[in-house]
Amino acid sequence: MFCNVFYAQDFQGKAYYFSKTPMDLGRWGAKMSEQQKKEIASRLKNRLEKTYILSFNKEESTYKEDDKLDAISGATDSWGKNFTPGNQYKNIKSNTFIQSQEFYGKVFLVKDTLKAIAWKIGTESKTIGNYTCFKATCLRPAFDLSWYNFSWSELRRQSQKEEDSLANKAQEKTVVPEKNDPEMVEVVAWYTPMIPVSQGPGDYRGLPGLILEVSAGTTTLLCNKIVLNPGEKESIKAPKKGKVVSRKEYKAIITEKMQEFRSNRGGRG
Repeated sequence: MFCNVFYAQDFQGKAYYFSKTPMDLGRWGAKMSEQQKKEIASRLKNRLEKTYILSFNKEESTYKEDDKLDAISGATDSWGKNFTPGNQYKNIKSNTFIQSQEFYGKVFLVKDTLKAIAWKIGTESKTIGNYTCFKATCLRPAFDLSWYNFSWSELRRQSQKEEDSLANKAQEKTVVPEKNDPEMVEVVAWYTPMIPVSQGPGDYRGLPGLILEVSAGTTTLLCNKIVLNPGEKESIKAPKKGKVVSRKEYKAIITEKMQEFRSNRGGRG
């Protein structure tokens, strides 16, 4: 009977994830007092700690952030919303990926295929809640994990590379072409065969069980609640509104806009 639950035609489930990212103040952190760091951490809590809801069946899923109000001001983090993942839909049968992104009031519909994930499944296990989980690892391009975000440091690195290349050409130096190998990030996931669906948070999938925990870089997503076959079935539908673009096109759009903002402010960061 337990197995039949998952193979029923109308099987559906919900998984709730908690995300936590440590605060990185870079070189400025060394100049701050502990009190200043605590105040900044308090202001950035809505960006560093988030909750998400994954609604899934055997083939499709939607993944969205569970909006939280700031405990002090009663407001949402409108600035941070510009650089966070929007409502996402994926279909593992048709290999379809669709994500709704809002950037400064304009809505984009990011359509792409699901990127292949070369998982290495291990034998290490642990228990998460009531579920036995097994470890799997992979390497993923950093772009796949952060295309919806913007980083001034990333832009500075790219600008420096372009300036160095132009300087070398001007001085008639022999320029050795750089390898365009993408920056890779190690990902560690824990999945449970006790829920035999190839789903997970974000665009993670492809393991023989629901992914309950995933760590990439400094961010960890951990499932803290699962509801199987809820009383009220939720319609799993792809978002439809917005200008259709690819991930690379969306990244180029927000980068260009942020450069424009900086120019309008006289080049200040």
